[in-house]
Amino acid sequence: MSDQTVAPADSQATGRDPGIAGSAQAATLPAMRIAVLSDIHANLPALEAVLAALGSVDAVWHLGDVVGYGPHPDEVVARLRMLGAIGVRGNHDAAALGVLDTEWFNADARRAVEWTAKRISPDTRDWLAGLPVRAELGEITLVHGSPRDETWEYVTSTSDARENLAAFATPYCLYGHTHLPAAWRAGAGRVEPLRPAPGFALPLDERRLLLNPGSVGQPRDGDPRASALVLDTAARRATWHRVAYPIATTQAAMRAAALPAGLVMRLERGL
Repeated sequence: MSDQTVAPADSQATGRDPGIAGSAQAATLPAMRIAVLSDIHANLPALEAVLAALGSVDAVWHLGDVVGYGPHPDEVVARLRMLGAIGVRGNHDAAALGVLDTEWFNADARRAVEWTAKRISPDTRDWLAGLPVRAELGEITLVHGSPRDETWEYVTSTSDARENLAAFATPYCLYGHTHLPAAWRAGAGRVEPLRPAPGFALPLDERRLLLNPGSVGQPRDGDPRASALVLDTAARRATWHRVAYPIATTQAAMRAAALPAGLVMRLERGL
């Protein structure tokens, strides 16, 4: 499923360091409609389709891996900057900056990130470099990999979720990295795994939650449509969305950039 071998966990789950932004105080967010996007992976047509489909929002949050794999790193970052999007840094973002070793990447992922590193503008580089690995926005924590290991860990099992539900201070945590829409809910001494279908709405109540919006730019659950999440803090719910986009347009740009053929083909399979 993944394109990287998982590196050994080496994060400070609930600690704070210079790469972690935010306060441990969990304040309720004001009434807002928030688009939550993850793993855009430099796929501008997918991003634009999602933004159009979600309609009016008060904020855009992203969960990292803004670049890597895809052909439009500068364009995607420029669009997010125009929207005033806030979020965190993913492993592909860090690798494109040269601050993360690509030893753990497979050959296609390494080739793509090396292309990205050569392609991005100074403005894009500065924006990516300014992203924290962790952020706390009111009652919600944002990470890329997991709250226990913001860069590398994939949360894919109930045991992973159980450990990570204890690794953040706020009631809810948004994470990405797996490219799979998912939710894990704690309550009554157990962890409940949920597999959100398009349109699935989950209440934001007293139970702790780990929420993954899935991937905008490279879904891997067998559905090639872009995946995203909307948080409605007034209605106290999270809703998953799937959005069709012109995959062939992204594929043509990838071929023109001589990006790996395997990365091109997987877009139409959603795997």
